[in-house]
Amino acid sequence: MARRMLAIALAAGLMVSVPALSATAPATAAARVDTQGAALRLGAEQVSIRLDGPGVVHVQALPAGAADAHTLVLDPHAKPTAVADARVHDDGATLTLASDRLTAIWRKRAGTLVLQDAQHHPLLTLDVTALARGHVVLSHAPGDALYGIGGYDKDQDASAGLLRSGRQVAKAGEQGHAGAPFVWSTAGYGVLVDSDGATYTLKDGRIDIAGLSKPALDVYLMAGDPPQLFGELADLSGHAPLFPRWANGFINSQWGIDENEFRQIVATYRARHIPIDVFTFDFDWKDWGKDWGEFSWNPVKFPDGPTGKLKVDMDALGIHMTGIMKPRVHVDTVEGRYATAHDLWLPGEKASPDYFSHKPVKDLDFDKPATRAWFFNAALKHSFDTGIVGWWNDEADTTKSDTQFLNMQRAIYDGQRAYSKLRVWSINRDFWLGAQRYAYGLWSGDIQTGFASMAAQRPRMLSAIDVGAMQWGMDGGGFNGHPSDENYARWIEFGAFTPIFRVHGVFGEKRQPWVYGPVAEKAATAAIRLRYALIPYIYSYEYRHHVDGVGLVRPLLFDWPRDPKLRNDIGSWLFGDYLLVSPVVRQGQREKSIYLPAGEWTDWFSGKRYAGGQTIVHATDAKGWSDIPLYIRAGAIIPLQPPMDYVGEKPLTEVAVEVFPAARRSRFAYYDDDGSDYRYEHGAYFLQTLSVQRHGRTVVFDTGAATGSFRPALRYYLLRIHAGAAAAVADGGKAMARLAGPDALRASKGEGWATGRDRFGPVTYVRVAAATANRIRLTLPP
Repeated sequence: MARRMLAIALAAGLMVSVPALSATAPATAAARVDTQGAALRLGAEQVSIRLDGPGVVHVQALPAGAADAHTLVLDPHAKPTAVADARVHDDGATLTLASDRLTAIWRKRAGTLVLQDAQHHPLLTLDVTALARGHVVLSHAPGDALYGIGGYDKDQDASAGLLRSGRQVAKAGEQGHAGAPFVWSTAGYGVLVDSDGATYTLKDGRIDIAGLSKPALDVYLMAGDPPQLFGELADLSGHAPLFPRWANGFINSQWGIDENEFRQIVATYRARHIPIDVFTFDFDWKDWGKDWGEFSWNPVKFPDGPTGKLKVDMDALGIHMTGIMKPRVHVDTVEGRYATAHDLWLPGEKASPDYFSHKPVKDLDFDKPATRAWFFNAALKHSFDTGIVGWWNDEADTTKSDTQFLNMQRAIYDGQRAYSKLRVWSINRDFWLGAQRYAYGLWSGDIQTGFASMAAQRPRMLSAIDVGAMQWGMDGGGFNGHPSDENYARWIEFGAFTPIFRVHGVFGEKRQPWVYGPVAEKAATAAIRLRYALIPYIYSYEYRHHVDGVGLVRPLLFDWPRDPKLRNDIGSWLFGDYLLVSPVVRQGQREKSIYLPAGEWTDWFSGKRYAGGQTIVHATDAKGWSDIPLYIRAGAIIPLQPPMDYVGEKPLTEVAVEVFPAARRSRFAYYDDDGSDYRYEHGAYFLQTLSVQRHGRTVVFDTGAATGSFRPALRYYLLRIHAGAAAAVADGGKAMARLAGPDALRASKGEGWATGRDRFGPVTYVRVAAATANRIRLTLPP
């Protein structure tokens, strides 16, 4: 936080004047300091060095006469906050800034700033004298693994995986690319520059950053482990708002459809009890090429769309409709003439025939405030009111602007939030840091079908997450081409463990599970149902993403940053804190080698246990495609819901919780809210911490006091504690009622416990009241 403090010392008169220095001479005069940092003049540059959060040092070099302005990389609405435990000391030769996470030492004569971690290990050195000359130059230990800066577009060779070296360009890019002017290391540091675009040279323990977009240089040095770094990044660049809860379900997108087919598809999903929450329309929903057609229902293909009847019918079935949006409008329409009259077009672009309507179109310039203010217009509001409640923004990645796509979705986000209380959802075809503030998801572009393309989505997802694009998805099944039945089944299993779970194909392609034969349908349906069982787990991590900046999915190196085998591992990832997934991405694969990090792991499907720190061989189902390599981390607390055809179909009065106690205390923050509006921003949520620890023959499970004003339907947690069959169970020191078995416990109306067996072995079942503080103690037999 506090990124707007910048050179507050200067504005407050805290900066001192010292004699002008040569281009190479370091500062020798003492700087004036306050509780957060210091400032002085180096030649024509005003330089300030300040704490900007417990793990951030902000260094700014402001040329004489330059504006103290910032790009959209930084959150324009962030409020300044001081670091409470900041310690600043100036002894004349050095200036030291310290917090509980870092120490920064400005050696004035050398002209360098050394960043250390909390144990005073050196992390980075910034050349402050070079910064005053307009260059960002840093040094670090040569062996440090570097990440971030940019991902991959749909066609780019992704064989480099997650590691970054050599020349790297930070840009929004196109076709699924994600970018940020941010580089970081598992050695415990990160560097953010405030710039629209940048070029990095990473070589021999040195980071050179050039091609910055503004005269004032703002460099943010961060210290911490990967989750801490991304928390600080969110504080600087902005926290993502929550998507609506339905966005965590399954999404079927299709190009080439009308209302009759749509109704039949939805009816088939419901009849087969294959869960689905969202259907996304391509061009078909629009009255494309007509007056206001870019924003309006097509009354021929969807006769019940403009009247709202289709929305009423789909609401009753638990289906949310979302639609494609384009950055262009037709020139010879009412809206096109408005754009001409008000100069909303992208500069220098000539009209050209649209590939769908074959009529002349031009792109709007979303970097202009007037364009953004107009875009969520009366026609689009009517479409929103009649059922288009989410946005698939396409093709705004063809300009040189890093912020065109960001600002297109910003126009929709600001427009919808001003118009409605409902949450905003979108997917977009590129990402630039800062976009996450506007309910912004990324998908990986118009990818090919097939196993090779599917496998290549793994580094694309994980590298996008490495620059802060936590809401990622893909065209499940591939956009171009028709997947084989096996490929489709495996793609669904992969997609079930990504943040945005969707399928899509080129014009005329169908991506419903029953299209691919009974074997694929069975495997795909099982994966979709597993995704829905995990919705309470998933939604709780979506809230944590909003608060802490770390998403549902993350590379394994986030949690094991010192494990050299994970430096460039793209084969597996964490799904929340407690599930490791490693999807099958090879045709006919019979076994798969999987590296399990340190700890203890349990196979989700077989219950077999493994010690971590080794590579295991997982046998895969090459005929039925029914297995997903999925492993449970020791200490896991995983809430599950009963079968549902869509999110929220039934009140969730009881949540089953799979518990795998470990010697080290583990926690899970169970979260719930209305799921549809923004009242959570004002405290209308339910949050309760669940924790567990094993001490020899005793297991203690705690439910903390609930916070927030939201009151869910939830009455009980049904704990399934996988530590053996207990001999006794007490709540707050009082013995709980024991029932004959798990069936009797489930049939009872209140609290109690029982023992039984499942695929994991002996288990103790405990039903305990939710929303209250409890201490459940299991005593295991000798």
